[in-house]
Amino acid sequence: MSNDTTGDPKSLVAADVAIVGAGAAGLATAIFVARRNPSLAVILLDGANKPGAKILISGGGRCNVTNTIVEADDFHGGSRNTIRRILKEFTAADAVALFDDLGVTLHEEEHGKLFPDSHSAKTILGALLREVERHAVRLLAGHRVTSIDRNKEGFAVRTPNGDFTSPIVVLATGGMSLPKTGSDGGGYQLVQSLGHTIVPTTPALVPLVLDGEFHKALSGISHEVELIIAVEKPVRVRGALLWTHFGISGPVVLDASRHWHRAILEHRPVAMSANLIPQFDFASAEQAFLELAAKHPITKLQNALAAWLPVRVSEALVTAASVNGHTQLGQVSREVRQRLIRLLLDWPLPVRASRGYNYAEVTAGGVPLSEIDPTSMMSRQCPGVFLVGEILDVDGRIGGFNFQWSWSTAWVAAKGIIAGRSQSRIPQGTL
Repeated sequence: MSNDTTGDPKSLVAADVAIVGAGAAGLATAIFVARRNPSLAVILLDGANKPGAKILISGGGRCNVTNTIVEADDFHGGSRNTIRRILKEFTAADAVALFDDLGVTLHEEEHGKLFPDSHSAKTILGALLREVERHAVRLLAGHRVTSIDRNKEGFAVRTPNGDFTSPIVVLATGGMSLPKTGSDGGGYQLVQSLGHTIVPTTPALVPLVLDGEFHKALSGISHEVELIIAVEKPVRVRGALLWTHFGISGPVVLDASRHWHRAILEHRPVAMSANLIPQFDFASAEQAFLELAAKHPITKLQNALAAWLPVRVSEALVTAASVNGHTQLGQVSREVRQRLIRLLLDWPLPVRASRGYNYAEVTAGGVPLSEIDPTSMMSRQCPGVFLVGEILDVDGRIGGFNFQWSWSTAWVAAKGIIAGRSQSRIPQGTL
């Protein structure tokens, strides 16, 4: 089939809406469009042979579909006001109602995370795929889009396995995180060819790699900490840290990784440390230490610290402080006590790198929100093109927020597509 977009459009398969990418945002957009206007011919193109791979591996294979409370401050990247406006259109409660309508009940876990009662991401993907099929959306796997160009009918969408034309194109191609699932950054080339710019990207929600060897002895231990990312204005994030053979992971590390990566990208000085006793400040920690020493003067320092920390972490701490852990509390000098407390409150973490896009749950960066109309998700650079999900310069913290961004942007895009057609702001298709 010819790649000449000025040629006869009849050589292309026609559709009313062509959606590129069958992940969470793409599937949801297809469903919302088809529900609003079942007569539209909607095609859903995906490069993978089995769409939805990223959904299947999310949340440890359980898929954290949203959170009980979702606010603009849970996200980074674009304008908070724009994010807030989009989230308001389709809320977390709306997402719960959507999946209930699809036959999927959810339950709440720690920090407001909502998971399917089945504890399986297959339940979420299966429900979405069944709804796509029920509405006769044409899902074409193994159709990686290689180019999108304007033609007389709107846009020519090219794939190695067939070419299509449509007056409306939705880009739901994701970012660069977990590229083995299909989100390998190809969507950025497509959207740039249509006139958009890209805020430089980095991995986000990704484990971090530490220099040295000390962390290897702590591998497998998880405990509550506060991470301090020292940039121009220090960022503090509290949650569970997991020590690993390569460095650190766990929810608090995933949330902190974005800030570390952006500082490195922008060539800003950055350092990271951990407050191992976030329930204390210096004064209260010292007071608690003195009270413990008064009550139990012959207790070994090592054992006393284990009341606050996992044993192996307390052992690593006294080693790092060059202190004898067998010293009795009543014999600990003021200098040693204060040195230990300072280290407890600010333990340096020598971050060398992250595990990269292969292990990142989301991408930071992407198409600036200023380049889309937030009332419709339509491109300001190329009318007729809509952008949803991770391709945009918005990334949420861990806890279901990035999935909620997919549902919300998909809803707004579907609403914009239908409104645009009825108001003739978007060229009508041939079907």
